[in-house]
Amino acid sequence: MTTNELLPLLVLLSSLLPGLVIFALPEAWHGLRTTLNLFGALAKIVLVGLLLAGVQAGEVYGFRHVVAPGLELVFKADALGLLFITLSTVLWLFTTLYAIGYLEGAPHRSRFFGFFSLCVTATIGIAMAGNLFTFFVFYELLTLATFPLVAHRGTPDAKRGATVYLGYTLVGGAALLAGIVWLESLSHHTGFTHGGFVATLLPGNEGALKAIFVLLIAGVGVKAAIVPLHGWLPKAMVAPAPVSALLHAVAVVKAGAFGIVRIVYEVYGAETAHALGLMTPLAVLAAITILWGSLRALFQNELKKRLAYSTVSQVSYIVLGTALFGPIGTIGGLVHLVHQGVMKITLFFAAGTYAETLGIHKISEMDGVGRRMPLTTMAFSLGALGMMGAPLTAGAVSKAWLGDGAVAASMDWAVWVLTVSSLLNAAYFLPILWRAWVRKSPEHWPDEHIVRRGYVETHWLLLIPLLVTAALSVLFGVLPADMASPLSWAQMIAEREYFLPQR
Repeated sequence: MTTNELLPLLVLLSSLLPGLVIFALPEAWHGLRTTLNLFGALAKIVLVGLLLAGVQAGEVYGFRHVVAPGLELVFKADALGLLFITLSTVLWLFTTLYAIGYLEGAPHRSRFFGFFSLCVTATIGIAMAGNLFTFFVFYELLTLATFPLVAHRGTPDAKRGATVYLGYTLVGGAALLAGIVWLESLSHHTGFTHGGFVATLLPGNEGALKAIFVLLIAGVGVKAAIVPLHGWLPKAMVAPAPVSALLHAVAVVKAGAFGIVRIVYEVYGAETAHALGLMTPLAVLAAITILWGSLRALFQNELKKRLAYSTVSQVSYIVLGTALFGPIGTIGGLVHLVHQGVMKITLFFAAGTYAETLGIHKISEMDGVGRRMPLTTMAFSLGALGMMGAPLTAGAVSKAWLGDGAVAASMDWAVWVLTVSSLLNAAYFLPILWRAWVRKSPEHWPDEHIVRRGYVETHWLLLIPLLVTAALSVLFGVLPADMASPLSWAQMIAEREYFLPQR
């Protein structure tokens, strides 16, 4: 086995092996469990760094294993996959730190961190999948690994939310499997390739290919929370805050959006999907989801539910960029996959910190919280401003490229969708910021768990991760053209899929 074959496997194993050991640890072995968690997260960052340097230099990384005649597990670490892998790897480290602080003294931590590691392993497997079969295996593993995390608290609400999540995702998995089997029967090939392979099945199979596209998009669209397949996401907010962050920024919804990108660009090919008349309906569906999620967020008093409906809206920006049929829209969608993840994880970290420190769960309870927890609220404010597309934030960069992509694709109506969505973002975030910074604090907080001592507003493991991710959401907006920025990497991906015109 060569180094270029071994490295992708090591990236997978860096979270899988520590996770399997953690399952067997007694609850009292806090130090070893923390060491294994951090060792896995840091090792993965080092390994992914090696992959990034190699892929940028033109190296090809991959591994292939025959499971049965006609069935192969295929892994490839290409530029598109590494965009998602890097996001997941970096945010996994910060989510691990946050979870260690959040769950301090809580029961069932070995079980939690074991499934937590499996969840990240499944996400990396999805990102590195080289064909639809491998993608499906890890897509379903992600479902099974996240179900216990959503149900972790064991309350009736947690079990109900987890059951709804499982029901939605299993139905989505069935649709995905049906589409894969149907496509396999036509092509005998399901490998992801630049430009796709569906064009080789034309002409003569137009009706079947359109139906297969619907099945595949519906299958991954459940996890991407596309309307009307989004109902599980708000109900899953009963999960602990680190799980919510995982669902929204690192793993589940991003896996769905990433799946849509792979299907459009590397199964069908953008030109073939456009020729079949599939891109415009996908763009319209994304636009409906963007507006519906924003409208629903307006009417939520529970903070995590407002953020959940915001995710429904924001993740479909990625889908819209994919469907705009052009390199500029592609770049906007791909870079938003990273930008939304960094901004949204900041918001969920802050929401969890409010709950864990002061017992705040509702927006109506946030009056004056900025004076009690200024650093947490500053981070929340930066994440919210980014979601609105405020200048010098990551969100502004994403929306600028998406808007230009819509114009370049002669889909000016999409610009209006983005504009209205930004106004709705402001309508559901600005009242929160007003309450937090301007209104008078109450005499007593709902349930103050952590008493402020001097400048220390909460547990440092809850604070440091959200400050770092908030800083990243600004840094990506201030230095978007830097060689190490997500935008530069997204441009490299687009250059490999399209001839990139001057912007």
